[in-house]
Amino acid sequence: MPASSPCIRLCVLDPATGLCEGCGRTGDEIAAWGSLSEPERLRIMAGLPARLAASYPEPEPEPAPAALA
Repeated sequence: MPASSPCIRLCVLDPATGLCEGCGRTGDEIAAWGSLSEPERLRIMAGLPARLAASYPEPEPEPAPAALA
């Protein structure tokens, strides 16, 4: 069975956050991924959605224009 991975092949480390813009892992996590145990990979992966949401919040939608009367 292959190791679990959050990689989506969008490998760009953001210099401001140090996170991969695709999966949310740090450069150190990416480098160590192959040597981590499956439980450790799964633990890291469980926190990635929150990590990405905190680092890259969704923009607020623009308010709808008022209807003309």
